[in-house]
Amino acid sequence: MDEVRILASGLGFPEGPVAMPDGSVILTDIRNGRCPRVAPDGTVSVFSATGGGPNGLAVGPDGALYLCNNGGSRYVEGKSMGQGPHPDYKHGSIQRLDAKTGEARTLYVECDGHKLSAPNDLVFDKQGGFYFTDLGKRYARHRDHGGVYYALPDGSKIVCLSYPFLSPNGCGLSPDGKILYVADTVSARLYAFDIEAPGVLAKTSGGWAHSGRVVGGAPPSHAGFDSLAVLANGNIAVATLTTGKITEFSPQGAIVREVAVPDVFPTNICFGGADMRTAYITLSDKGQLGVMQWPTPGLKLNFN
Repeated sequence: MDEVRILASGLGFPEGPVAMPDGSVILTDIRNGRCPRVAPDGTVSVFSATGGGPNGLAVGPDGALYLCNNGGSRYVEGKSMGQGPHPDYKHGSIQRLDAKTGEARTLYVECDGHKLSAPNDLVFDKQGGFYFTDLGKRYARHRDHGGVYYALPDGSKIVCLSYPFLSPNGCGLSPDGKILYVADTVSARLYAFDIEAPGVLAKTSGGWAHSGRVVGGAPPSHAGFDSLAVLANGNIAVATLTTGKITEFSPQGAIVREVAVPDVFPTNICFGGADMRTAYITLSDKGQLGVMQWPTPGLKLNFN
């Protein structure tokens, strides 16, 4: 297996990489409130100056990019992670970014009269709707609950599927589209939700807040789960905080491999290239984008 090569640096707190057809990678920079584009030669330019806290990113059925904006975080010198909400924070949002101009248009800021707290990651199903997670904002002595939602890209419908949820982060769909995977940061658990219809998850039982079943957890250590990507074979690659690894799970929860990366805070991974084996990994403690060849191909997403 190849080692990680650093493609770009100086990216603030990078997240949400999307491998584009032209070989570039569009990602998010939460710390600086923008979405950079990294060219194949490592040149960095600004694709969209969104403001707030751009986090998860995905290509939708119309070719536009859809963004989970967490509303912004407060950063202090010497710490790579955000230290609670930004002083100007009001709420989180879902935004549409024009593929040519990067112009941002806000689609959702609330659901059922409740503000979105910190939308984190999203994935489109083949019908053109998208599931997204809301991590919830963390304060000095308390935190917002997180949740899982489903929405349409035209701004006409948003539904809460699971609430409260401790700290839902990365999300992805199984190759057959019948399972939604959600990684929880604080508990370092990987959940699987059965999908009954687009935007409809299996009902809960026994009074639990959600119907997700635990299919994987972090190895015995102080770790947290961040974002994830599903592989073509159905395995799930989870960016694992503090261990500095990408942990690949089988759908049954077995750890298939752990791949060390040169950063204690790998936050996200996506796949691209002609054979879908080129893995782009956001290395957020150092503010870098890394690239390597993965042993098996990633799953080609529905609209990218």
